[in-house]
Amino acid sequence: MICSQIKIKYYNDFLLTNFNTLKINARASEFWIPDNSGEMVSLLKKYKNNSPIILGMGSNVLFSSIKIENPIIYTGSINKISLQKDVLTAEAGVKSQYLSKFALSKSLSGFEFLIGIPSTIAGCVFMNASAHKQAIADTFLSAKVYDYELGKIIELKKEDMDFSYRHSILKQKPYVLLSAKFKLQKKENDLIKSKMDENLLFRKNNQPNLSLPNCGSVFKNPANCEFSAGALIDKAGFRGFKSDNCEVYQNHCNFIINSNNATSVDYTNIMFKVYSKVKEKFNVELEPEVIFLGKMTKGEEEKWKIMKKN
Repeated sequence: MICSQIKIKYYNDFLLTNFNTLKINARASEFWIPDNSGEMVSLLKKYKNNSPIILGMGSNVLFSSIKIENPIIYTGSINKISLQKDVLTAEAGVKSQYLSKFALSKSLSGFEFLIGIPSTIAGCVFMNASAHKQAIADTFLSAKVYDYELGKIIELKKEDMDFSYRHSILKQKPYVLLSAKFKLQKKENDLIKSKMDENLLFRKNNQPNLSLPNCGSVFKNPANCEFSAGALIDKAGFRGFKSDNCEVYQNHCNFIINSNNATSVDYTNIMFKVYSKVKEKFNVELEPEVIFLGKMTKGEEEKWKIMKKN
């Protein structure tokens, strides 16, 4: 397939099971794999009137089991890293866990928390990923993004990003991240490695690994509430709850596992049961952290409209 004089890998009716951590058996009408950011920009220009889905590791997303009409651009091959002293630049598709290990190899601190996050750097910046008292915003300097409205690449500084809990300007504006720059701190390798090991142990003891298909945290922690989303779900009686081929994880109730070839309908149903019970019992409306992508059934549409209204 030719796109803007560039030959880019292209597939139609592409099975996405291995391209989302929840292992939903979704299919993409169009699936592109650019080899570099130049090819990616070419695709973004091609689809200027039909914004494609930008896909990294496929965590934090719930794909429709019915149909995904929007073209998908997979960033897995856009994964270069460069380093100048303590300033690191990573392309959109660099895996966060790899980036954490790379920083360790250079005795640089600031990415220890990324070792436990199954994402790419684009996804981490998009949602201002955070864990263990570290966040992307802490080290972020700037980013190169494609601006759909201007039809060109622009640079955003930290002050442009509107970082807050699970939020960045990338959620609001028609921007697609191509690369990001970070300023890290020199530190002893033993200290960095110790923190990474501590983070991995916490994840092992409290969160499911990807052998149990999950999308990461399902709901955001509610603001101005003494309890986390996981604690509220637990107190509502959902620890280990099973329904519609899904299961609330025993060790952390804000994780829901695809236990038996669940569909997006199954997953939406159990999310809505959790949401409704927590609202009824504690008058707290949990907001989904997971993002639904693709065509919804009428039932899914109704449930997501209620859950996303806040």
